[in-house]
Amino acid sequence: MGFLRKLKLCTGVVAGLSGGALGYLRASTTIISPLPIDDPFLRSSTYAKYNLHQNPSTQDVCVKRIPLDKIRPELLQREGDLALEFCRGVWGGLGYRFQRAYLARKYHGPATGSQLWTVDQLSQSAYEPGTQLTDHFEVVEKTPTEIVVRCGDTPRNQNPRDSDGLFAISATIDKERGEAVLGLKSCFFTSSSKIEGIQGPMPAWMEVLHRWYSRIWMETGSWRVTR
Repeated sequence: MGFLRKLKLCTGVVAGLSGGALGYLRASTTIISPLPIDDPFLRSSTYAKYNLHQNPSTQDVCVKRIPLDKIRPELLQREGDLALEFCRGVWGGLGYRFQRAYLARKYHGPATGSQLWTVDQLSQSAYEPGTQLTDHFEVVEKTPTEIVVRCGDTPRNQNPRDSDGLFAISATIDKERGEAVLGLKSCFFTSSSKIEGIQGPMPAWMEVLHRWYSRIWMETGSWRVTR
């Protein structure tokens, strides 16, 4: 699914929210765009592999901080559990329900039967590399603090794409502040050919909608890890 089809979904979901809900999302989450020039993600081997022409990208990260006493205590006992459970919350949560249902109607069939489609599947997966979700995402990297998926087109297309991107779901602990730090980092780019200039593939107005959609994913995904 390309950027324009994603835009339709973003518009529909954001339009359904009240002014109070939008205000809460703005207050409870932080958007940083573009990413800092020294962000490790932009220097990672995964980013270099998929953005092989080093094309300009549309970049942002949505961050939410939660006091540790509000996090489910069992998720703090073993490294990796918090990030995995947050990832499950993003994909199995309310914020992704509309897009999941839309993609299922269009693409769930014999050719995609091995992918994750149901809420139960998305809420229970270990999200190991190679896991494919709703014919639009594929896990390409997993560490104890971050799970990275490729997006922009069907994972059945492993080639460079006109519409490509990486989406990183992370959870770390800030011991000094006593908080869990949840992150949703997005980089969208064209990988099929070299693009001149410095502008990413999304126009500014589309970026605004995308960031509101990220806030929704963040909020509903965070419910999974809180008491």
